[in-house]
Amino acid sequence: MSKILIIEDDTDLREGLLFSFTADGDEAAGAGTKRDGLREIVQGSYDLVLLILSVGYGIREKRKTYQKIDRLLDCVLNGEPILQSDVEEGGFSALVSRVLQIQNVLGQQKDRAEEEKEQVKSLVSNMSHQLKTPLANLSIYSEILGSDDLDPEQRRGFLKKMSRQVEKLTWIIESLSKMVKLEQNIDSFPVQDAPIRQTILDAVDTVYDRLEKKEITLSVVPFDDMPLFHNRKWTAEVFANILENAVKYTERGGRVEISVRPYELYTEIRFADNGMGIRQEEITEIFKRFYRGKDTENVEGSGIGLYLSNLILEKEKGYMTVDSVYGEGSCFSVFLQNCKN
Repeated sequence: MSKILIIEDDTDLREGLLFSFTADGDEAAGAGTKRDGLREIVQGSYDLVLLILSVGYGIREKRKTYQKIDRLLDCVLNGEPILQSDVEEGGFSALVSRVLQIQNVLGQQKDRAEEEKEQVKSLVSNMSHQLKTPLANLSIYSEILGSDDLDPEQRRGFLKKMSRQVEKLTWIIESLSKMVKLEQNIDSFPVQDAPIRQTILDAVDTVYDRLEKKEITLSVVPFDDMPLFHNRKWTAEVFANILENAVKYTERGGRVEISVRPYELYTEIRFADNGMGIRQEEITEIFKRFYRGKDTENVEGSGIGLYLSNLILEKEKGYMTVDSVYGEGSCFSVFLQNCKN
């Protein structure tokens, strides 16, 4: 039978060892501090090997903890799932919970980075597609104009075509620039209470020649002018985009009507046409960047206008809706805040 002194400040561990050795027939005593242990050593003769075992036990526990932490960090770095058994493992679960939070945050950041990467790839691809056609046309017209076989009338005709392609190219580049700046909150513009009638007239003025060319009747329902919360220049661009679409997708001799309806908080500016209309499954798609409808492949366009218009209205705390019957026409409604006074 051995006489053993157990010096251990952990009560549960000390009591467990005392019980274990006593059960084996050994004589065991315990001390919770080094001072108590020294006093027992002076008073009696003990085998102190167990003290070394206790220290070794602590070292083994620390080593296990380090291994668990190392495993958790590997999971985070490699994007591997953390086992449920680790989460439920006693006092260690608090650390695991924090590591899980870090892993989730890193995972979300990685997903956002991948999404932004795809958006950039899509943007570059779409920009390339938008610019390819006018650039190719300019190249062809330039080669033709370099020929000595053209008479003055033919030369003037190709110069006009080149001018139209330059205008289209300029519009696309300017629209893309505005779009990116608004998306990234780089560009801003003042928004204030301003009369809406002149803003509507500014938009009509930009498309009037095209309306006349297609013999489309434009009517404006009489209304009382009123101040609305908007930027005249940018909102006129929104209205012009809607009117340009109405002209493009309405047959010769068609109709476009503009009306204004005030409500309690917002005022609705409606643009209704009897054009080709929009398929119901495409209603929500037409506001997406670069989207072109199934029936618009042979109609000139870029898929930027409505998306850009929505960005502008968001800055003005306004919004846009559309109601359409395919084959009968469309009605776009822009809602602007009423004068705050």
